[in-house]
Amino acid sequence: MFQAKRRKTYRQEIISNYQPRFKGLYKLDPKLFLLPSFRKAISENTEESFRRIISEPFPGVFVFKMFQPDFSEKLLLEVENFRKWANETNFTIRRPDNTSKYGVVLDDFGLDIMLKQLMDDFIFPICKVFFPEVCGTMFDSHYGFFIENGEDRDADVGFHVEDSDITLNVCLSKQGEGGEILFAGARCNKHMDIDPKPEEYFDYCHIPGQAILHRGCHVHGARATASGRRANMILWCQK
Repeated sequence: MFQAKRRKTYRQEIISNYQPRFKGLYKLDPKLFLLPSFRKAISENTEESFRRIISEPFPGVFVFKMFQPDFSEKLLLEVENFRKWANETNFTIRRPDNTSKYGVVLDDFGLDIMLKQLMDDFIFPICKVFFPEVCGTMFDSHYGFFIENGEDRDADVGFHVEDSDITLNVCLSKQGEGGEILFAGARCNKHMDIDPKPEEYFDYCHIPGQAILHRGCHVHGARATASGRRANMILWCQK
């Protein structure tokens, strides 16, 4: 209870003082944010329409393009603007996890409403078709954050599972080599130490503009970034 109250106070302080750079980001405008092909597939709302724009390079891993390039560029600039404001005002940013020094929780500075609409109206219909075992009913909550890995940024993460039913991972930008995502089978948190079978391994090279959708219990990690850096928007969808 105390933690929830403290988080609410923290967010209220940001909303009261932070001036967004792109106010249009804070309310989802499908025509401005999303690609026409993606909007069309969602409006038809069938497995056939989803399969036209979504590939499944490995069982349980779905890859597609959804955002207009302008959205990614503005989100990167908005995060940088928030960091600048925090630095100038000596405001301590809450990080997505205990190991991150550069990540930002997008929900904290007003993007929660936009992300909830994105989850409810555009991600859930896909999940209902491809993950029916966990998505029979609407998601209850979400957790949206931004991460940046590589040179002069956070180190790449090892194998882990996530506190989500479904994870959406969107590559906003990438420079240099490395940072591929390595999947290693579905596990619950208590059985992470079970060695993956050879057939459970899958390497995926994330490129700017692409989104990945997978179960939160699908073990994955990132290979070391050989050079440069990459930035991703992560959305945990939870029931």
